[in-house]
Amino acid sequence: MRMNAEVIFRFLKDINIHNDRDWFKEHKDEYESARIEFENFLAQIIARISLFDESVRNVQPGDCTYRIYRDLRFSQDKSPYKRHIGGYINPKGKKSAHSGYYIHLEPNNCMLCSGSICVTNEMQKALRLAVYDNMDEFRAIVEDPAFSRFFLTIGFEKMKMAPKGYPKDYPYIDYLKCKDYSCCMNVADSFFYKPDLLDTLDEVFKQMKRLNDFVNITIDEME
Repeated sequence: MRMNAEVIFRFLKDINIHNDRDWFKEHKDEYESARIEFENFLAQIIARISLFDESVRNVQPGDCTYRIYRDLRFSQDKSPYKRHIGGYINPKGKKSAHSGYYIHLEPNNCMLCSGSICVTNEMQKALRLAVYDNMDEFRAIVEDPAFSRFFLTIGFEKMKMAPKGYPKDYPYIDYLKCKDYSCCMNVADSFFYKPDLLDTLDEVFKQMKRLNDFVNITIDEME
């Protein structure tokens, strides 16, 4: 069964234009249709991932999704609703530092990501050391053409200078400058309309799992 992407994108385009409470109240049924469609899609993805990553087998779609309501406390943008819908498939919960699988649908800004972002400074240092101590293993993952065909860079944020305690002339210093060990693949909206969508996602998520496994060994030791 394929996802009806049109139901989701139609709502997201509408909420981008009509981001106010009155409109949302009158069109809440459209949001519910999009939400249900997305959660059904997540259920299919979880079932597929569980075939090569048993840790997600008991994850429920509702555990992976987020509220549509924005936190306005510290934002100058007072629009009450998010303009995207996303799901983070993580066996230890979507708030865990543990690395999982993230799917983000937003018109003209869709992406598939994995990795651990919300880590403490101590976790960040431990991950950097794990990469340094196991550089050959790490490079075998991220420089493998099977991986790099989907993910061109590692880390959302990087330090400008070499981290303290590591030689500046280290040949793989860019990997140690990462503030997080994540990967992200931007995709067109049309990606989610593909008839072979689930098969393509299988390929992407199998490569994500390789980095997840590497990262999670260190995080599991610290949690």
